[in-house]
Amino acid sequence: MEKIYLKKHSRVLATGIVYHWIIRSYLKGLKIEEMMMTKKVDFYFDFASPNAYLSHKVMQSIKERTGAEINYIPVLLGGIFKLTNNKPPMEQFFGVKNKNEYQNIEMQRFIQRYGLDKFQMNPHFPVISLQIIRGAVAADMDGYLEDYIDKILVHMWEEPKKMDDPEVIKAAFEESGLDADKLMNQMQDPEVKAKLISNTEAAAERGVFGIPTFFVEDEMYFGKDNLWQVEEKLGE
Repeated sequence: MEKIYLKKHSRVLATGIVYHWIIRSYLKGLKIEEMMMTKKVDFYFDFASPNAYLSHKVMQSIKERTGAEINYIPVLLGGIFKLTNNKPPMEQFFGVKNKNEYQNIEMQRFIQRYGLDKFQMNPHFPVISLQIIRGAVAADMDGYLEDYIDKILVHMWEEPKKMDDPEVIKAAFEESGLDADKLMNQMQDPEVKAKLISNTEAAAERGVFGIPTFFVEDEMYFGKDNLWQVEEKLGE
């Protein structure tokens, strides 16, 4: 009887060990799969905003630290303002004593904190970004959006030019090694125009009211000063 009991007990124990191993392996697999899932930031972007430039630069270090994917979504800032009844800060706070001056101080603090010494305020500001943001949509369609953004930001906020002048735009494309003739044509393509409108309308529907705006999953964050919250969310 004792031998039979021990034999049965051994079988139960062995079965338990097998089940335990299976469950552990399954849970471990889930953990690995979860760890391998790359988190994504939707970055609503327009060249018109100096804060979009500053955020783009800081976002690169966040990307390195977190391994997150940055999904740039080109939108027209002027269209966002119109759809949401918003206004640029310079216009919104015009006549408010000390407000815009303080915002400039905050911008300089941000630039110093992150070592963004290549930044130069564009003397032609505000620049109408319609043509170059259409170019971003075209670049996105052709699969080189981030490269396009990197290159055009130089001409907007590092070596600032009047990037709403077609001749200046074309020269900037050529200087950056982009296919200038193709891009100039694409910027007038009805499909590109429609996609920019669609992006802009969808952004406003999602809750965007200004640039830069970020989404991690369904959580929205506005402005360069909240990038620390974006990184914190990515780390959860």
